[in-house]
Amino acid sequence: MLKNLDPLLNADILHALRAMGHGDELVICDANFPGDSVARESVLGKALRLDGVNAPRAIRAVLSVMPLDTFIEHPASRMEVVGELHTIPAVQREAQAEINAAEGRDVPFASIERFAFYERARKAYCVIATGEERGYGCFVFTKGVLLAPDAPQS
Repeated sequence: MLKNLDPLLNADILHALRAMGHGDELVICDANFPGDSVARESVLGKALRLDGVNAPRAIRAVLSVMPLDTFIEHPASRMEVVGELHTIPAVQREAQAEINAAEGRDVPFASIERFAFYERARKAYCVIATGEERGYGCFVFTKGVLLAPDAPQS
């Protein structure tokens, strides 16, 4: 065990999060998403797993150590419900609460059409597959920066 680290963050996930740079993207997906095949095309080239964990809990763990990008309008995106652009399922509302809590501010989701989400996920740095059983528990996060206290803030 390590102090101040969420115990869900295994060595593979911590390594990927540390290796990511500003602007790199990370996908957290539900159990129905083709995480393994999509992850093969990602920068990391393999899926990282958090089996048995729902998407909001996985997001809380990841965002406990990874800052979101403050230089772009939407550092967090969600997969749209097919044919229902404005529908926000419970899993996405719960995820939104975790993001806002982690960032200490409102960070509204951008919406991505299902097949466009798959394409974007293939270009991500890494894909974390969860045990989320609810549909549309799929998200993209853009990594931000941690600046020294005397550096200009965004």
